Parts: sequence; C-alpha cells; structure tokens
Amino acid sequence: MVPVAEPEEDATDKKLKKIYEPANRLEHEAMRRQHTRRQKANPVPRLKVTKKDGQGHISIDHANGAAGYTLLMEAMGTCNADFTSGLLNQIANIASPGQEVDENACNFVISVITGVEPRDQVEAMLGAQMAAVHMAMMTFSRRLSHAATILQQDADEKAFNKLARTFTAQVEALKRYRSKGEQRVYVERVNVEQGGQAIVGNVQHGGSEKNGG
Repeated sequence: MVPVAEPEEDATDKKLKKIYEPANRLEHEAMRRQHTRRQKANPVPRLKVTKKDGQGHISIDHANGAAGYTLLMEAMGTCNADFTSGLLNQIANIASPGQEVDENACNFVISVITGVEPRDQVEAMLGAQMAAVHMAMMTFSRRLSHAATILQQDADEKAFNKLARTFTAQVEALKRYRSKGEQRVYVERVNVEQGGQAIVGNVQHGGSEKNGG
C-alpha cells in the first residue's frame, strides 16, 4: 500500500494545537469550525458592572471607551448614541432580578441582540425583547419544575406557554420585518399550447370588445 501523506498544518491548526490537542478528527474539525465562526463574527465588547455610590453602573469593557461604544453601536445596527444608551439602561433593568445588576445577564442580553445581527434600531429592539421574553420563560420553567401545589403548577404553566407563544411571534415578526422590501412572484403552473407563448408578470390589454379593441 502506498502511504497517504498527511495534509500540512496551516496557521490555524498550529494555533489550535497551542490551546488544546484534539482527541480525534471530529474534535479537530469542530474546533476549526468554531475558530472560523469566531473569525467571521462582529467584534462585540462586553459590558462590565461597577459600583459607584452604592449603585451599579454599566460601562464598556474595552481599552478605549469611545472605540468600544462605537463597536457596540455597530453590532446593534445603529449610529445613534442616545438609542444605545437608552437600550443599555433597559438591559440593566431586565438583567436585575434583585437590587444588584447582573453583569452576566447583561452580557447575555447583548449576545442575543448582536446574535440577531440587527440591521437597524427596530431589529435591535426586537432582539432585546426576545432576550427578555426568553429569560422570563426560563424563570417560569424553573418555577414549574419546582411547583409545590396544583394551583402554582397551573399558574406557572400558563405563564410559560404565553411567553413561549410570544417568543415564537417575535421570531416571525422579525422575519416579516426583514422581508418587507422583498417582492416574490409565485408561479404554480403554466400551460403553453403548441405555438403559443407564456408570459409571467403584469399583463395589460390594449382594448376590449366593448371599446371595439
């Protein structure tokens, strides 16, 4: 048998091996796909929560604050600083189950918004709403699994189902919004007789029998 030469390692393979030596080929391919996915992803800075005068404050975790804010606005599909500031305040509110702002929860919401890859502010708001509904849905899912009474179980189940339907509606709303400028023509069946010609599109007749056309 003629030995098959192993492919030469490229820069990506060498970089991955510095992190971890894959156990098998499937693991190696998965790591390469993840590396490629990260290379294509938009750079999104994380949020950090600091305390000042006993209150939590959100800031951009970036070496350059202005640059970090710009990257965040780009990832949110906006160039409006007031919109970004307002949305960050709202994110802090929904990510605060108690008195403390949850930094991990804030970054989760940001990851949902930027994962949608919003093209404008409406899509960014939809992404934030989807994150809020998902978080509430997971909360009621936990409550449902720990319900102690039938009454509590029914209440949690109703809330969970409503939130699940809302989330599905939000996904559909995003799809419809993104397709608002697209025009589609559906042709189910076209019959053409011998010697005839098929026309697809708007057809206007120049006259009618009443007009003597």
